[in-house]
Amino acid sequence: MTEIHTTTLRSSERVLAGTTVVELRGEIDLVSAQPLSARLDTLTAGPCPDLVLDLRHLSFIDCAGLGVLCRARNRIAAGYGRLRLVTDDTRFLRILRHTHLSGVFEVHARLSDALARRQTPPPARTLIPRGYAVTSAGPHAVVADVAVNAGLHDRT
Repeated sequence: MTEIHTTTLRSSERVLAGTTVVELRGEIDLVSAQPLSARLDTLTAGPCPDLVLDLRHLSFIDCAGLGVLCRARNRIAAGYGRLRLVTDDTRFLRILRHTHLSGVFEVHARLSDALARRQTPPPARTLIPRGYAVTSAGPHAVVADVAVNAGLHDRT
């Protein structure tokens, strides 16, 4: 078990039924973001990472902290894994809404809910066929035929 101790953040880790649970206490700020990011990179390096970040004892998070969470989420998605956040802090949930990240993360109010096995299999990762491109970013990305959008051939 590796722990992070900075002047603003403490962490502890444990594995429960194959899921790594990282409990964070204190603040994720510019000072603590780098060591936390490095640790999460290690935890998400393998295939199908299964990670729960327990944020119930987090007292502060800034944009550097949100960046760490987004990086972990992207690494886990790329590895076909699963990331859950545990918090019921209305301030944090409001930050996620205002930054348009509320639909990006799987958030649970209780650790037991986050650890519950999903009843349905995870959605298949969408592969974009050759000749197509993502035309907008975000959770509702649009895939369009590049040739049609470029006017290279008719739509008929």
